[in-house]
Amino acid sequence: MSARTLRTTLIVLAAVGLCLAGYLSYVHYSGVTPPCSIKGNPCSQVQKSRYSELAGIPVALIGLIGYTAILGSLLAPEGERARFVTMAMTLGGFGFSAYLTYRELFTLHKICEWCVASAAIMTIMTGLSVWRFLRDETPTHLAERARGEEPDPAAPLGVTPS
Repeated sequence: MSARTLRTTLIVLAAVGLCLAGYLSYVHYSGVTPPCSIKGNPCSQVQKSRYSELAGIPVALIGLIGYTAILGSLLAPEGERARFVTMAMTLGGFGFSAYLTYRELFTLHKICEWCVASAAIMTIMTGLSVWRFLRDETPTHLAERARGEEPDPAAPLGVTPS
């Protein structure tokens, strides 16, 4: 997968996550019952549980802010710092999603398919953003590869070869 395709895929996933978190924020503040295909509507029960807020802030709103920040980092000029920020934020989002999924499964004994969808998106984004950061597609390395040279792995760290 090219660097451009990888970045575009992450942008699309962040936009989908943003829409999902935006919808769940709307559900939280409007009091509307979220549609759920599972009998008994566990989505509504999860949305109204004490774990749907953290320090009085709806976790859906935290997700909305998180997806917005990730999308912003993906739209920033390409570079190692932007890739690192994206990776760090998706790792944080993954950890938060894992915590919320744990609470759904082992505390509430309910599964919200909207929450699972967001956790799946964040998991995929985390894997892709770590891969994107580690593959080091800096312009210098791309130029070296185009000339058939092996890039110096210490170059992004500012270490000059001796």
